[in-house]
Amino acid sequence: MSPGAAASGRDTLMKVIVCLRPVPDPASRLFVNEDRTWIKDAELSFVTNEADTHACEAALELCERVSASRSEAGEVVVLSIGRDRAARVLREGLAMGAARAIHLADDDFEGGDEYVRARMIARAVEKDGGADVLLTGVQSDDLGGGVTGVMAAELLGWAHASVVVGVNAVEAGLRARRELEGGLIETLELATPCVLTIQLGINQPRYATLRGIMAAKKKEMKTWSRGDLGMAAGDVGSEGALCQVTEVRVPERDHRVQMLSGSPAEAAARLVEKLRLEAKVI
Repeated sequence: MSPGAAASGRDTLMKVIVCLRPVPDPASRLFVNEDRTWIKDAELSFVTNEADTHACEAALELCERVSASRSEAGEVVVLSIGRDRAARVLREGLAMGAARAIHLADDDFEGGDEYVRARMIARAVEKDGGADVLLTGVQSDDLGGGVTGVMAAELLGWAHASVVVGVNAVEAGLRARRELEGGLIETLELATPCVLTIQLGINQPRYATLRGIMAAKKKEMKTWSRGDLGMAAGDVGSEGALCQVTEVRVPERDHRVQMLSGSPAEAAARLVEKLRLEAKVI
């Protein structure tokens, strides 16, 4: 039994909690709202954040390898914050093979930043009896901050590794490979409990089978509110945020393409003229 499991009195060899974030479907057309504070998302379709899907697959594979090598059970729990869109991505995680889900659903949760979400995640992990490993995607497709998992590790007081491209269980905890600049790979060992943020491309996420989709309907999904997490109104939503979005703008197009016709010599002469008179770079 792992140190994290022994400390919490759990029977499972390894418990992994995976955070899943609903994000707008990349195929959607996006428009800025009237207040210019975010996009119009009421009519959008939402899907699971791509990096989080890889994190879910990594959790399932990790527990499967541990169960096969040590003949003891592992458990994958998926967690998400939000309303109906979060419930949908949780059902996808359950259909992939997660054992159960935690849905943080409260109107007060809307409008929070990465720090607020990290606090809620840390509270939920503690309320659920802890875990051996907490996994998040390296960053979200919509905001791309890449700090929620790291903040959750700090709040929990756990070790962490970011931009992880490989993970395996070892006797003392986990061995993780993380991506550095310039294509370098760093290998390190972490004692559990710990937090890993998973890089894109670490694996090939499995498809949910019809059997998995049907089984997901019978799996447990806990729904917790702000009160269940023991958080005050000022701790969540925009009131608890450290950062506020003041304005969202569509990038302005300040360049245009010109096609130069004629022979190569004529086109070259016209190009030099435009670089000298219009662009003023020569």
